[in-house]
This record gives sequence, C-alpha cells and structure tokens, in this order.
Amino acid sequence: MTEQVKVYQNFIDGKWRNTSNEEGTLFGINPTNKETIGSFQNSSEEDVNQAVKAAKAAKKSWKAVSGAAKGNILYKAAEILESRQEEIAETLTKEMGKPIEEAKGETNRGVAILRYYAGEGMRKTGDVIPASNSSALMYTNRVPLGVVGIISPWNFPVAIPLWKMAPAIIYGNTVVFKPAQDAAITAAKVIECLEEAGIPKGVVNFVTGRGSVVGERIITHSDIKGISFTGSNKIGQIVAKGAVARGAKYQLEMGGKNPLIVADDADLDEAVKATISGGYGSTGQKCTATSRVIVHKNVYESFKRKLVEKTLAMKIGDGLFEETDLPPTVNEQQLESILYYIDKAKEEGATLLTGGEQPKDTNLQSGYFVEPTIFENVKSNMTLGQEEVFGPVLALMKVSSVEEGIDIANDIEFGLSASIFTKNTEHAFKFIEDIEAGLVRVNFETAGVELHAPFGGMKGSSSDSREQGEAAKEFFTSIKTVFLKP
Repeated sequence: MTEQVKVYQNFIDGKWRNTSNEEGTLFGINPTNKETIGSFQNSSEEDVNQAVKAAKAAKKSWKAVSGAAKGNILYKAAEILESRQEEIAETLTKEMGKPIEEAKGETNRGVAILRYYAGEGMRKTGDVIPASNSSALMYTNRVPLGVVGIISPWNFPVAIPLWKMAPAIIYGNTVVFKPAQDAAITAAKVIECLEEAGIPKGVVNFVTGRGSVVGERIITHSDIKGISFTGSNKIGQIVAKGAVARGAKYQLEMGGKNPLIVADDADLDEAVKATISGGYGSTGQKCTATSRVIVHKNVYESFKRKLVEKTLAMKIGDGLFEETDLPPTVNEQQLESILYYIDKAKEEGATLLTGGEQPKDTNLQSGYFVEPTIFENVKSNMTLGQEEVFGPVLALMKVSSVEEGIDIANDIEFGLSASIFTKNTEHAFKFIEDIEAGLVRVNFETAGVELHAPFGGMKGSSSDSREQGEAAKEFFTSIKTVFLKP
C-alpha cells in the first residue's frame, strides 16, 4: 500500500485552502532518489485573484499598524523559524538537494533577516528639510506601494522569499507570494511560521503552481503595484515588460557568469578553496556562483593542479549526509541543461580536465547527479565563456596580466558578482574600480552576500535596483513630500 504524502495548501486571507483548479496538485520530488516528499496546489488564475483581493482588503489596516507592532510579529516569526530549524532545513535538502549544513545555514539566515527587518519598524521613515518659508514645516515620509507580488526561485527557498517579504511587510505592504515549484513545500513551512507569529489575515498570501499561470497573473494583475522577482533572465524580461505595460514598479535579480581572477601573487591555496566553495557549493546552483576562473599564466599550472586535486577528492551523494560535498542538481531539466553545456564546451574546443559525466556509482543512479567539472582552454567567445550554466562546471581561462583578466571578466552580458585574489593593493583597487559587477569581493569567493548590505547586479544581471539592508526601502516604498504651513 502506497504511503499517503502530505498535501500543502495555499494560504489566502488567513486560511489554508485548496485550489479551485480541477487539475488539483503538483508533487515535490526528492532529486536524490526521485521519491515524492509531498504535494502542493496547482493553482489557477482565480486563486491569484482571491489572494490579491485579500491583500487589497488588508492593506489599509496593515498600513495603520505601528512599525513597532509590525516588528514584533517579525521577531516572533524569527523565534518560530529558529525553533523549527532542523525540520525546515531537512525539508529544504529533501526538496531541492542542498547540503544539510548549507540548508541549516540558510534557515538561520532567514531568522537573522526577520530580526533585522523587525528592527526596521523602529527606524526613521523620512527627513525634515528646511523650507524656503521660515514659518512652514517641510518633511518627507515613506509610504508603502500597497499590494506587492513576490516571485522567488528554488535555490534559496528560505532566504530569498524572506529577504523580499520581510521588508515588504515591515514597510506596510501586503503580499502575494509565489514560490518556485521545486521549493514550494519549504516555502509553505516558512509561511506557517508567519501565520503562527500572528500575521493578520490578508497581509501575506501564498499561492503555489505553474509560472505560466500563477506567475503570469501576478505580472498582469492591475491591483499589484510592485513585483519583486529573482530567477532567469528570460522570465525576468517577461516580468519587466508586463510591469512596464501597466505602470507597476518592478525589481529583477537575474543571472550571473561570475569571474574569479587569480593574480600571480595570490595565495593559491586560498584561491582554490574559494573556487571550490564558490563554484561547487549548492552544486553551483547560485546566481553568485563562481563560473569563470581567470588565472595569471605565471601561476596557472600550479593553480590548475591544486584545483583538480581538490575537485577529484569531492564526495558526491545525498545532501542529508554531512560528508557529502556535492549533492544532486534540483531536477531532471536542470541536469539535462548542465550536460548540454558540457557537451557544447567539448564541441567548441575546450579541454575537459575532470568530470563531465553523470557518476557511475550504482548508488547514485536514481538521482540527478553530475560530476564536478573543470574545462580549460576556454575562450571568452565560447558558449561556456558567456552563458550561465547554473551547475558545478568551472571554466579556466589563462591571462598575461590582471588588466587582461579584468577585460575578459567584463566581456559578458552579466554583472552580478566578481572576485580577485591578490596581495597587491594596486591590483585590488584597479579591480574594484574597473570591474562591472554589483558585488565586488577581494580575497573572498564570488558567492555569498551580507543580509544588511545592498545586493544586486549590473548590466543583464538586474534591473539596477538593490535588495537587502536599508536598500530594500527604496523599492518597497514611495517618498511623500509634505509642506505644512500653520
């Protein structure tokens, strides 16, 4: 007899409910073994309409709640999320494969995000400005957009929804949230924490399902005044066009093809460590993951030898096992995409140093695994030199100088994250000045962002808006200027 899996519902107007769609539910699949871990709603446009209606009805009363009171709810949600860390991290790993220690770290980051934005409820929302009339008072205040739509990806199913929802909530907006299908169950548990913390009905609404239905309706709904999206460039452009067409505010965080430059004076052991962590962490499924490793010719062979040695020692397996270095990719489509880029690199003349296949271990045949892969002799105009793989594939590129490395690093449509390893201050500051990226790191891996610092990319990586920290206020509010004469 087949064991019944739990069915996760939508959360609309303070109640958990099933979709109105006759097609019913979708399934969460463990990428390690393809087992079903639960099911969730395959929602319809009408479900989105109901969520927006609830959010619109709640926005006036929620705006009137004091910042301190809003913050208290987020503080309580943080405590609840922290108490459920083990459970939610395990669900995260089972749902999208992330190593369990990374999953725990992400859940803890969600706790910190909630606490940070809880504090925002007690911070200033405007400034007093000297008026030309000495008897008048002129000041600014920030006001919420109203109903905002949030569309998040599967690779950070706790942190990214919270770094969007928490500021939206604390600044007085109400939310309609669609998670990625491959992370919908983890996202549902995050919403449970907000519900238990006492979020008023209609303030946060949660609708799962297909992007072509749920996401599309969020983009086109006239009552949604702002859309915050993280995901692929292709879908990001659809969000932008839809928002512009009806005058809604939008925020996009999209892809990256992130370079790590290794200068000839770099600490090679540290550079290799950062390359492994940045390139293979979460199986390379991070928008800030290291993708291109641009190495000075004087240290190229030594760096390559060390990198290959460390890569060959990595253990592939179930993310629930702490000894696992490289868990599976999130789903079959992602696996096929990675294998396509590997084949394309071979066709275009890049040299495969290691990896490049699905592992032959019989214990791994039931999951979406791929070996950690390194190519050399990669040219900037190759597909592997230009397009985001979103998997554990590194492209080694040899250069004669830091200046040449920066030129190659910038020869790309993306501009999200970039790093350099050097002991030379002049090299470091030249890199900081000339690199075209929103996140610039010196002697650190490309992946990883601080929750209280602005985050976002340049060029094709974002809409030039920034998330996290106080920068989130710029998107989720509008400035109202007040001139008051007695």
